[in-house]
Amino acid sequence: MKAKKILTNTRVIILMIFLVLSVVAIHPNPFAKGAAIRNIEPNSSAADAGMVNLKPAAPPMSKEVITRMNNDPINTIQDYYDFIEDLKTNQSIQIKTTKGLYKLTTQATGNQTVDLGFKVYEAPTTNIRRGLDLQGGTRVLLKPEQNLDSDDMAILLSNMNQRLNVYGLSDIVIRTAKDLSGQQYISVEIAGVSEEEIQELLAKQGKFEAKIGNKTVFIGGERDVTYVCRSADCSGIDPNYGCSQVEEGWGCRFNFAISLSPDAAKRQANVTAGLSVVTENNEQYLNESLDLFLDDVKVDDLRIAAELKGRETTDISISGYGSGATQQEAMYNSLENMKRLQTILITGSLPVKLEVAKTDALSPLLGEELLKNAILVGLVAILAVSVVVFMRYRSLKISIPIIFTCLSEVIILLGVAALIGWNIDLAAIAAIIIAVGTGVDHQIVIADETLKGGIGQVYNWKEKIKRAFFIIMAAYFTTMVAMLPLWFAGAGLLKGFAVITMIGISTGVFIARPAFAAAIEILLKE
Repeated sequence: MKAKKILTNTRVIILMIFLVLSVVAIHPNPFAKGAAIRNIEPNSSAADAGMVNLKPAAPPMSKEVITRMNNDPINTIQDYYDFIEDLKTNQSIQIKTTKGLYKLTTQATGNQTVDLGFKVYEAPTTNIRRGLDLQGGTRVLLKPEQNLDSDDMAILLSNMNQRLNVYGLSDIVIRTAKDLSGQQYISVEIAGVSEEEIQELLAKQGKFEAKIGNKTVFIGGERDVTYVCRSADCSGIDPNYGCSQVEEGWGCRFNFAISLSPDAAKRQANVTAGLSVVTENNEQYLNESLDLFLDDVKVDDLRIAAELKGRETTDISISGYGSGATQQEAMYNSLENMKRLQTILITGSLPVKLEVAKTDALSPLLGEELLKNAILVGLVAILAVSVVVFMRYRSLKISIPIIFTCLSEVIILLGVAALIGWNIDLAAIAAIIIAVGTGVDHQIVIADETLKGGIGQVYNWKEKIKRAFFIIMAAYFTTMVAMLPLWFAGAGLLKGFAVITMIGISTGVFIARPAFAAAIEILLKE
């Protein structure tokens, strides 16, 4: 009879609805198989086949997952690596993913090994996004050289997002932050990327200029550069020069095609019209070269053919250089330099210089250990709370609802985090423990007030619950106010702790606590 009253109570029904919605948002799938695609390298077999990653903000479960390659099932990332290990250059393969079916032709890297261009990880088993602490990657805290207004900050963030997406990176979290003194920061978190790559891509402003003499003919960005080739047929290691041995080891030259806007082509024609023609090795060139500058540092110079004098040509070829101790390393560095230059030509320079204030590079292996430890600590904490609560009341009618309510709050909190795409890291786990601890404290207040007999004073049930919730709301607002400074403290690095704590105690106070109070009233009321 009491069980039926509890299940038909409005506040309990509301709690159950939120629990069901949270489970749907979390989408647990412990038997997930396949190799999830973290990102796709530009100029790779996968990129040429038209495979495009989802937006970084998408939940992990909506990522493309490779399930079959040719007729071989791909259940783990080890299956993926085992399959590509035996691939040969120019081999056609068929890839089936959760989003479609693709055909691609393999390409070889510098050491003639085949790389399809995928960066993969184990298929996610839930929609909960793990932070860098739990999956590995790089966190960079960037400080603009000057404070920006909201419009300039929006432009900067858009440019950074575009730069990272063009570069082939996903699982990106970019957030603005301020410290308590008002200094602006930008926090960038990217899974599966090295610290050096991020610093090269974001810490530098990326101002590209092409000059003839001391005159700029075009700059990076869509105003002057309308198209940048990134496919294998018009970009890569220069076939005319390739790789060669130098004193330091090996060097490789790359080139790729670009298209200029009519205005940029006209500027180039005007500048070249006044140049003279010289002959070198039976070839005719203009007496000035096209010098390429990146962040005011000259990175290369290109000879200009004599027939281009005064001509408004929109199609030109950009080249550059990469070196290394071995041919493989030189080729890799050359292609990385090309990819970085292509990205800057597409996106243009950042509107302001950024200084690296702090970097954290986290190992995926360490993340796995931290995740296991966090789960273990959570289970131990729940067990300890269960024991203490039972010893306090010596009654299953009180202990079981308290533990059920605690677990409900954790599920709802994780569901909200999955729904809004908030990363669960160590700070968030600490916040979950705080929220659960606060919830137990509030439930004990409700239970004690409900059990209080009162000597010489009559308490009815509504007055008891009202008194308990007066205490709870006072503690709630105190905690909410205490979290506000943490929102900004540490340049926003503690923002996750503050957000999860505030969501946790809010869902507890307005959803779980009323349901618990209703259940306790029904169970204990004579």
